[in-house]
Amino acid sequence: MLTGTGTALITPFTPDGKIDFPALETLVSETVSAGPDFIVAMGTTAETATMTPQEQQDVLRCIINTNSGRLPLVLGAGCNDTAALVARIRNISPDEVSAVLSVAPYYNKPSQEGLYAHFAEIAKASPVPVILYNIPSRTGVNMLPGTILRLARDFGNIAGVKEASGSMEQAMRIIKERPEGFAVYSGDDALGVPMTLMGGQGVISVLANSHPAACSAMIKHALGGRIKEALEIHYRFLDYISLLFCEGNPTGVKAAMSLMGKCCPHVRLPLVKASEGLMSSLSQALDKL
Repeated sequence: MLTGTGTALITPFTPDGKIDFPALETLVSETVSAGPDFIVAMGTTAETATMTPQEQQDVLRCIINTNSGRLPLVLGAGCNDTAALVARIRNISPDEVSAVLSVAPYYNKPSQEGLYAHFAEIAKASPVPVILYNIPSRTGVNMLPGTILRLARDFGNIAGVKEASGSMEQAMRIIKERPEGFAVYSGDDALGVPMTLMGGQGVISVLANSHPAACSAMIKHALGGRIKEALEIHYRFLDYISLLFCEGNPTGVKAAMSLMGKCCPHVRLPLVKASEGLMSSLSQALDKL
């Protein structure tokens, strides 16, 4: 079971919109050395949806080569076409990828039975453990605790869920009833500490792109029962976390990282760069951290 902080990596771009591979290599190296426990590649925060298939391959290869096996690598693998996703997942190399993070099918709005059937096919096809990703604000459908728990009980390689419904009650119901070894990760940075203290295994984090050491320390404190220390970091970063998401993700974190000299703020359409107001607010927030 993976525990702790997983960094949901951004994909740095150059000012003209090309992939900035030197910045990506630096980001991966800093992630490895700063304390996070695993890397999540090619997810929502990576802007995977706006990359060509060749770009996706090149970015993943860069991450794999730079990481060089130092941290477990979780690969984002989601699609609303079950058959197409099964074909992709069958080709994953267990030598390079530790698990897949698979988002609930979007736009189709399947029933709970449809969600179960979709992930059953993924589980049967995957050569590595599968982490479910529940984010109804993006997919249009909420995977209910009963569906998540049914999958966890029926398929041994469904290893966990990234829970981003925003409902602590839903997360706690999953934690309460889960089978042994099934991990629950917060998919919201603002809920990383609360969910971990309720029995979760950590967070898959956007914040960890800009502040990997602080995010990692925060979750390690929570996992270790050092509540005072965990909450001190949590509340210190809470306003900054809100700013990261107020104009979309990864718009906010890229803007913050540009102020820190880590990457260009460029995002690809339909996302747009942070407003001047957000840049000013982020600058002030960074000065206070």
